[in-house]
Amino acid sequence: MHSAIDFHQLVAAVGDAIVVCDASGAITLWNPAAEYIFGFTESEALGQSLDLIIPERLRQRHWDGYHKTMQTGQTRYGHDVLRVPAVHKDGRAMSISFTVALLYSADKKITGIASVIRDETSKFNEDRALRKRLTELETKAGA
Repeated sequence: MHSAIDFHQLVAAVGDAIVVCDASGAITLWNPAAEYIFGFTESEALGQSLDLIIPERLRQRHWDGYHKTMQTGQTRYGHDVLRVPAVHKDGRAMSISFTVALLYSADKKITGIASVIRDETSKFNEDRALRKRLTELETKAGA
């Protein structure tokens, strides 16, 4: 037996951030997990650009790729998990991973991009500390 899925409930319930932007890059969906991860409320995020969470040094590169994707309807990142820096509302640096999906209108025109985002800051910091410790041990062993 197949039951209907309440997509609003699903988007609100998942633990990963779901962020949707329209073709111009304005945020049109910001679920509770996005609020939890990034610190911005839904009302603060809706209608804003992703510059809210993109480090300033990476914004130009991001928007170049975003606009190219909107023009061509193609992205290299449809199935790959991307890992990039991000910024929390309070200004602290974060490490996130995400996937993207292009959204289309009924007449097959691209209307925006949906992203499913996970905060991997703790894992990133742990990995960096382990790499540092490994380098220290290798240096010590080689001495």
